[in-house]
Amino acid sequence: MRNALFHVDKGETFTLQAQIREGLVSAVLAGQLSAMESVPSTRAMARQLGVSRNTVVLSYQALVEDGFLLARERSGFYVNPEVLTGLVPSADAAAPTEDKGEIDWQARLRIHPAGQVNIVKPEDWRDHPYLFIYGQIDHTLFPISEWRDCVRQAMGAKGLDQWTADRFNADDPMLIEQIRTRILPRRGIAARDEEILITMGAQNALYLVSSLLVGANTRVAIEDPGYPDARNMFALRTRHVVPIPVDENGLLMDERLAACQLAFITPSHHFPTTATLPLSRRKELLALASANNLIILEDDYEFEANYVSAPTPALKSLDKEGRVIYIGSLSKSLVPGVRIGFLVAPKPLIDQARALRRLMLRHPPGNNQRAAALFLALGHHDALLGRLHRVYRERWRVMGEALQTHLPFWSRSPTFGGTSYWLEGPPGFDAGELARRALKQGIVIEAGDFFFAGRNPPRNYFRLGFSAIATDRIAEGVRKLAEIVRSLPSSSTQAAE
Repeated sequence: MRNALFHVDKGETFTLQAQIREGLVSAVLAGQLSAMESVPSTRAMARQLGVSRNTVVLSYQALVEDGFLLARERSGFYVNPEVLTGLVPSADAAAPTEDKGEIDWQARLRIHPAGQVNIVKPEDWRDHPYLFIYGQIDHTLFPISEWRDCVRQAMGAKGLDQWTADRFNADDPMLIEQIRTRILPRRGIAARDEEILITMGAQNALYLVSSLLVGANTRVAIEDPGYPDARNMFALRTRHVVPIPVDENGLLMDERLAACQLAFITPSHHFPTTATLPLSRRKELLALASANNLIILEDDYEFEANYVSAPTPALKSLDKEGRVIYIGSLSKSLVPGVRIGFLVAPKPLIDQARALRRLMLRHPPGNNQRAAALFLALGHHDALLGRLHRVYRERWRVMGEALQTHLPFWSRSPTFGGTSYWLEGPPGFDAGELARRALKQGIVIEAGDFFFAGRNPPRNYFRLGFSAIATDRIAEGVRKLAEIVRSLPSSSTQAAE
């Protein structure tokens, strides 16, 4: 170890102390340091890494407290032999297993989700200057100090018993109360505690519902274009997935709906076109559902991002028969990584979903539930929504003006709000090729063919998000994108001029 080097990065997210600790722990657990072997002195390590000696001293002391190192007065620090007790030899030290040939996993698998067509986003999207990517946040807008305070309170002695125990299938009662009293009334929904289930985001809620209600012979109506993950979930369970077209007002009241048992829709803010289903069509849908025993699965994503018009009540608020299952999420207003969503439905369905969730993951992490509950209860979520509304509305305006200037007639302004624009190029235009060329110039966009069902989806649609891009970069990014459009084949060039 005295001759070995590991490095610290002063620009890294983790502190220098944490990096030093990680480097030493990894060396110990990997067998690079043996029992009772001395580690470099604090002075030598500080010189080697180019950090202050005090930083190294604090790192060593923390490792002593955790039992990785032993401190000997006037001698130094040594690897604690108890840490190495019971460690399994590393893979390269273990005896090689006998090669009996490869297992044919494709033949063993009953389903093949990895082969489904889905949205693909570059892993290094953060490194690009023009982030027209959907579903990500601008971290500068998030109140990190307030969230940290809520996490600190959740971790305190008073809140410890609320999340450290295994609740089996129960949720944090404080979070249930906050969703019931603060979130749902904004959507016009009244629900009892036993009609609400916390999920790991809307995605988890969708999977629970599809697992409970979709069998091999179930006919499921979906919007076309629509949410690919929902389409893929249903396709894993039934071959009877029925795409229903949408227009500028959302889902069409197609006669094929009457033959389905379940319909998945995004009425408040259609995914991905942003269209809002008008009240007349909502009533028509509910009447059709009642007459044909249809269950409606409503995904009310981005319900917080309404800053363009008066709030539109959720479809669930109009439901008098318990036919609408409501899915909501805090991912767009908090951060996607926290994974807090919720399911609202009649108690018999919630009871079954709760039991199924227990088999999958017991319950979402209790510490995240309590931190989110505190964030709501202390008014931080309301303040954040106000900030997001102001910023997103300005970005929506700037992007609308930029599109009108550089790509006129390719889009229409969302009537509900949201965080994206849906664009339609001329026939023959290839949005996939545009996305590839744009990425080379630091512009991240999403081609729209993934959103359509069928083997030959149209390729002239794409989506521009504005939640992750700074306002002052939008106009320049759209201008550069229009230049790339004009460099594409003649049909696209003519349409952009």
